[in-house]
This record gives sequence, C-alpha cells and structure tokens, in this order.
Amino acid sequence: MSARALLVDIHTHIYPPRPTGKGNSETEERLVILNDEPGGGRPVGPQYWDRAEKLKFMDRHGIDISVISTANPWLDPIPASEAVSLAEDLNTDLEEFCSGSPLLSSDPSFKRLYGLGLLPLVSGVPIQSILDTISQVSSLPHLKGVIVGTRGLGKGLDDEALESVWEAIAKAGLVIFLHPHYGVAEGREWGHYTVNPFWGVRPSPIPQDLTRPFWGMPATTLVPPLIVCNARPVVSGRLKHDVRWYLGKLWFDAVAYGPEELEFVSAVIGRAERYTDAHADLSVQTALTVDAVQSSKREGSGRMLWGTDHPFFPPLDGNEKWKSVVENLRAIDNVTSWSETDRLAVRGGNAIALFDLTS
Repeated sequence: MSARALLVDIHTHIYPPRPTGKGNSETEERLVILNDEPGGGRPVGPQYWDRAEKLKFMDRHGIDISVISTANPWLDPIPASEAVSLAEDLNTDLEEFCSGSPLLSSDPSFKRLYGLGLLPLVSGVPIQSILDTISQVSSLPHLKGVIVGTRGLGKGLDDEALESVWEAIAKAGLVIFLHPHYGVAEGREWGHYTVNPFWGVRPSPIPQDLTRPFWGMPATTLVPPLIVCNARPVVSGRLKHDVRWYLGKLWFDAVAYGPEELEFVSAVIGRAERYTDAHADLSVQTALTVDAVQSSKREGSGRMLWGTDHPFFPPLDGNEKWKSVVENLRAIDNVTSWSETDRLAVRGGNAIALFDLTS
C-alpha cells in the first residue's frame, strides 16, 4: 500500500488517566469539559483512554494511522505549580502509548499511532519551563507536534511573552494543532489587538482570538506549518500581506465539512498567492479563468487533512459506524474539482508529509 493511499486520522483524542484518575475501571464515569455541562458532565469510559479501544475503532473504520492528542481543556484548569511536571509526565505517557502500538501490517515502516504533546500554557508558568517542555517533546520520536488552545498564558496567542515559544516550536520542526475550546466573548480583548469574531463551518464555539497570532502580529512571528481546526476569519489588517495570503500558509482539518465547504476552503488556500501585497489595488487584478479556479481548488487540497474527533459524538446504536468517519469521507469523495490523487492526499498523504510520519 502506498503512503498516499493510507487513511490517516489527525483529529482524534484521548483523556490520559494521569490527571483525571481514570483508566483503572471499565465503568462509565462523567467528565466536565465545558462550563454548564448538562447531566453532570459527559459520560466517559475506556474509549477515552484505552489504546486497545482506539485501535479497535481504527480497525472497524479502516483507519491506518492516528495522530492522537489530549482533548480540551488540556492543562488549563491545573495550577501553575503542577502544570510543568504534569505536562512532561503526560508527554512521556503519550510517547509510550504510541510507541507501544503495533506496526502497520500493510507497511511496517509506519506505527499505527503517533501523538501531539502538551505544553504547560498556564498563567504563572515561566517561559523557560515551556521552552524546556518543547525540547522534551522534540526528543520523543513518536510525538510530532503539540496541541494548544487559544488562551495562551491568559493574554491570547499574540502575547509578546510567547514569541520565543513560537520560535522554539518552529526551530524544533514541530506542528502546532490549534484547537478551539473557548467561545467568543463579545467586546473582549485578548492581547494587543481587537479583531471581529469569526465563525467557522464546524458547529462549535469558535474562539475570537484564533486570528490574532497570525494577523495581529508581525509576519515574522508566524509559525507555519500549522493546523487550524476551523478558519474563515474576518479581520481588519495592519499587515505586511493581505489577510488572504496568510490563509494559504495554514493547514486545515476537514472535520465536519460537506463537499461544498471543502471545495470553498481549498479554493481559498489555492488562490492565496494572488494576495501577497496587503496594499495592492485589487480592482485592477485580472479575474481568474475557469481553468485557473479549478486549478486553485486542486492546489488548495494539498493543505487539507482528515479527522474524526473520536471519541466524541459516538453513534446511538453501538453497531453503527461513526458519522464523523462516514460523512467526512463522503464529503472528500464528493468534491467535484478534486482528482482521485487529491482525495487520497487529503485522506492521508498530506498528513504523512506534514508530520513526517516515516521518520
């Protein structure tokens, strides 16, 4: 099986047993993830932490490889005095979780599981401790990046104190999975810049400050490559480049999209190089030909990846397949402007290249 034909899930989560005290029982428990969680929290069982359960889900749905990350709210509720050691312990646990997974039978150059580490992004944690954790993650061979929320150390992701963090992540060659958790706060400022709220196509709270580190800071602080779960921002610019240029530097997770949305996002990515100059007179720009539009959609597919959001939103009937798998794959198959090569890349080839999974 060629690498481009593999199915790779890059948006799949666990709740590690260490901070929750779970994982020692097969009984269902409840976990509070969001404020005002109904029913005393979400029901959780072994599928939230057990490797065998993750592999069983993968096997049932034909998923070859998963890039696993800890689910939100990560270490946000943890005191600063505990966050650093806990982050390092959880990263070690995740490395063992992935390294102990089987080889892919169809191509033993791959493991079935890889991971994204955690950073102690908690108010009060020294920057040097975060930098040390980045060094730890980069030393663990099965961890290919880090997952972060949008709060930073409490001042958003464009906090000047975090510039050395983004630089260290870029230098280490790690991928940042920027994941939503906090909703839009009307009129609230995060960091130095105020931007308008934006809404993605995924039906979940979208953080207002997601746009700030990329469009509210100098371009020299951008840290591609990057995965963004949902992005279609509307921002005012004080920018070196037109905002649309930056969209072409991001990677997009194709969770909970239909084919029309996928095609739209790929077109936005593919046309990005037309908008290099933030101050260009776009009124004199030549319109794209039909062929050029089609070409841009195909080019944009090269920065899109596939995910399931497992273990969230399971089917009501345990015998059914998960809609997040079936519907997301169907959406990819139904993007009319993509070739079969493009679809295979979104299903897995792009992820293998981005995360350098063969190394």
